[in-house]
Amino acid sequence: MSAQTATPSTTPSTGADRPGWAVLGPGSIARRFLSQLPASTGTLVAAGSSSPERAQAFADEAAEHGFADVAAVDHAGVLADDRVDAVYVSTVHTGHADLVLRALAAGKAVLCEKPLAPNHGTAMALVDAARQAGLPLVEAYMYRFHPQTAALLDLVRQGAIGDVLHVDASFAFRTGERSGRLYDPATAGGGILDVGGYPVTMTAAIVQAATGVAVAEPVDLTATGTLGPTGVDEWTVAQLTYRGGVTASVRTGVHLQDDNAVTVHGSRGRIVLTDPWTLSADPTITVSTVDEEPRTISFAGEHPYAREADATTDALRAGAVEASQMTLDETLATARTLDRWRAAIGLRYPFEAETADIPTVSGAPLRVRDDAPMRYGEVPGVGKRMSRLVMGVDNQPDLAHASALFDMFVEQGGNVFDTGYVYGGGVLEGRLGKWIENRGIRDDVVVITKGAHTPYCDPESLTRQLLESLERQGTDHADVYMMHRDNEDVPVGEFVDVLDEHRRAGRIRVFGGSNWSTARFDEANEYARANGKHGFEVLSNHFGLAEAYDVPWAGCRHATDPESKRWLEERQVPLLPWSSQARGFFTGRAAPGDTSDPELVRCYYSDENFERLRRARELGEQHGVPATAIALAYVLHQPFPTFPLFGPRTIEEARSSMTGLSVELSPEQVAWLDLRA
Repeated sequence: MSAQTATPSTTPSTGADRPGWAVLGPGSIARRFLSQLPASTGTLVAAGSSSPERAQAFADEAAEHGFADVAAVDHAGVLADDRVDAVYVSTVHTGHADLVLRALAAGKAVLCEKPLAPNHGTAMALVDAARQAGLPLVEAYMYRFHPQTAALLDLVRQGAIGDVLHVDASFAFRTGERSGRLYDPATAGGGILDVGGYPVTMTAAIVQAATGVAVAEPVDLTATGTLGPTGVDEWTVAQLTYRGGVTASVRTGVHLQDDNAVTVHGSRGRIVLTDPWTLSADPTITVSTVDEEPRTISFAGEHPYAREADATTDALRAGAVEASQMTLDETLATARTLDRWRAAIGLRYPFEAETADIPTVSGAPLRVRDDAPMRYGEVPGVGKRMSRLVMGVDNQPDLAHASALFDMFVEQGGNVFDTGYVYGGGVLEGRLGKWIENRGIRDDVVVITKGAHTPYCDPESLTRQLLESLERQGTDHADVYMMHRDNEDVPVGEFVDVLDEHRRAGRIRVFGGSNWSTARFDEANEYARANGKHGFEVLSNHFGLAEAYDVPWAGCRHATDPESKRWLEERQVPLLPWSSQARGFFTGRAAPGDTSDPELVRCYYSDENFERLRRARELGEQHGVPATAIALAYVLHQPFPTFPLFGPRTIEEARSSMTGLSVELSPEQVAWLDLRA
């Protein structure tokens, strides 16, 4: 859920040089933060806890560090305190999201202990809230702010050990008993989320320094490990491979001690950090190469918790939403990697299971925001107003991710979802159905269900798949049902008969075809009229600003040619186009000299399409939006009804696509974009 925010102030309320800090969750790590905060530019003004006694004990301890008049209050009291510029969230992992959102809504900068959230889905929602609020959100991997880490990355950039080949990094320890938060699945216990992010983020930073990319994420990840009797990971080893060939071995655990070091292997030598994480009084880097004696660099007397605090308030002063030492994109990449690591060893917490009742990230009821940008239209027979954008249910790896993305879509006014019998082997239909059940909004959304995909494209398979789809979704009807392919070896009347039967039985409200030829569509409706049946009312073919010269998959149909456009305008058939942004052609992936993507070349490369791209960019500059938004606006401004499908993988991608909703195009501009003027 997006945070409703106060107007942020970039001037510290406690004085130009002393930003006011508050701690939410006064536990052991908060005490380490407190012990180093005097070395920062900030001052502690409040301590918040659900326990008045814990808050007061922390405030009393703060006095010993020179912080007087620290308010000991509950969480709400902290967030209402005008002296507080920034909050340090240090509760258990599962408590982060609520406090982060509430702090952003109160206009505070946030430094949140790692992991920001238990999974990528929740992390996406928190990052989105910070970006919408325009306030800093920093994930507190405090080692990233230490000069030792900065020096390591400089050595890598300078080629001190030649080309980086492999990273070995570990953070694991042995606790005395299997009790407490570290062994509790309900609080996202285990090594991966508690300290596994350290070797993951360090490895990513090293790869980034070695290759120059902004965010490094493994292209391949395999792992093995041990789940203990309480159900959390007690020890696990992962093997990572990055684009360019750099490999890594990372280890973590809570019931086995490791050496907790980092070694970077290069073509000319290696770099070793023996104290990369806890950062004692004098951590060191040792550089060993084939052509010089080993040298050791010392970093005595530093205060990493103070450094991360200052980085957060520096970002606040600068009007930034992140700190350069640990960016929000890096936080999201880390969350994805930790999700993959857990999945590789079969660890999923009960609160994020496919059968779980996952609430909104804020815990508040789902609602459409007052400033939602969505446009609407109608398809006769559906009986509900339909959002002009349709969310594709095909890019959501788990229920937590789907819930965060679908919630954001609904908040922005979206209510139409497109799924198919073959998507994810049926898992994705079930995931959508569970989210709808959790939100209690079946009557408010429009679900497009597709079936009869090749090679099971026949009347009998259609019926079997429809009934199975409805069971997976936990519903008794499809608002819109579309045959995913056509089978021209089957007389069209046989398809019309079975679809009409299901419609009359109430299992379908409106039906049509996806990837059907216009001629076959007409033939189906001629049969329906002649035999007193319901006909096809919607079509879902490839359509967009770029003319398609081929299609990505066998059996697909496009409607980008002039004849198809005339047919759509004459009949006013509602079109639900897929790939309206030409599979990335308008995102910057396409260039005349770049033939690295053969599918893109085969389907879209032509002088005419590159001219369309040039014009979309030119018009985008005038409107202050990317070319992708102009491509979407082009589809929305056709002289026939359109409800374009889009398949964002993240909230950020969804927001980028939605910018096209704000663009108004005249008929002359639409024609100009399509090279007709």
